[in-house]
Amino acid sequence: MKTRITELFGIEHPIIQGGMHYVGFAELAAAVSNAGGLGIITGLTQRTPELLAQEIARCRAMTDKPFGVNLTFLPMVNSPDYPGYIRAIIDGGIKAVETAGNNPQKWMPMLHEAGIKVIHKCTSVRHSLKAESIGCDAVSVDGFECGGHPGEDDVPNFILLPRAAEELKIPFVASGGMADGRSLVAALALGAEGMNMGTRFMATEEAPIHANVKAALVAASELDTRLVMRPLRNTERVLRNAAVDKLLAKEKALGAAIKFEDIIDEVAGVYPKIMKDGAMEVGAWSCGMVAGLIHDVPTVKQLIDRIMAEANAIIGQRLARLAGFASA
Repeated sequence: MKTRITELFGIEHPIIQGGMHYVGFAELAAAVSNAGGLGIITGLTQRTPELLAQEIARCRAMTDKPFGVNLTFLPMVNSPDYPGYIRAIIDGGIKAVETAGNNPQKWMPMLHEAGIKVIHKCTSVRHSLKAESIGCDAVSVDGFECGGHPGEDDVPNFILLPRAAEELKIPFVASGGMADGRSLVAALALGAEGMNMGTRFMATEEAPIHANVKAALVAASELDTRLVMRPLRNTERVLRNAAVDKLLAKEKALGAAIKFEDIIDEVAGVYPKIMKDGAMEVGAWSCGMVAGLIHDVPTVKQLIDRIMAEANAIIGQRLARLAGFASA
């Protein structure tokens, strides 16, 4: 299947693995790329630019296909060494970067001069248009269903994607609620050029995370996520657990007076304990509503092959048949 996204990134299938903290390691990125998608290493999971360079080299040893790096620009007092991370990306021969968080405009010339294509994660049409105006090559449009940070507008993809298609000239992929061939066909029908999957790729054999996390995703339904940090206007969709219930109770009790320091125990530094150690109740971790569509833990290749077979069957058989009936 050829779309503007497959052409832009030189990949076989219009499927991108989004950056995920303590999930996007070389093993997963290489598996996605080897299966025909675009695998992504999560840059800031690597604590230093030197460690990122090592992770890129490790991924390069596992695949000869294109893969990228996620770089999230965070509002921090002690900012990460972004010039160092970008230098590691350039020196590592990376040609695709997924940016997220704050506006990446400051870093665009450096990335483009190195021949790197930039896809920026956006949760609204206005942010997507801004990304287009600063020279991003593509955007990932994240609907309200998505795991992690869905923004503050609460617009689901059935509205957000066609609105993006009405406004954007650059290609975009759908993110949030993406799990299977039905998701891909729907995204294409609504104007996207492919899809970005995060939560669904966590429940694969190659995802280098604890088996407890994968089991939790298979067991979860579409009703099991919660929105936290809404009073701080830093909304995050997470899987419900004891820590999330405690966090929500604090938000209810403190109301508008709540500060980040009040919930720091539930959200800060918890990812290694969850993703590596499988301590499922220690804190809040990002998870999309798409958990309700996750019923197994296949290999990445099995998942992507299944998605593409299902998508092609829907387009070539069911929709073609329906269109035939409509024109009869």
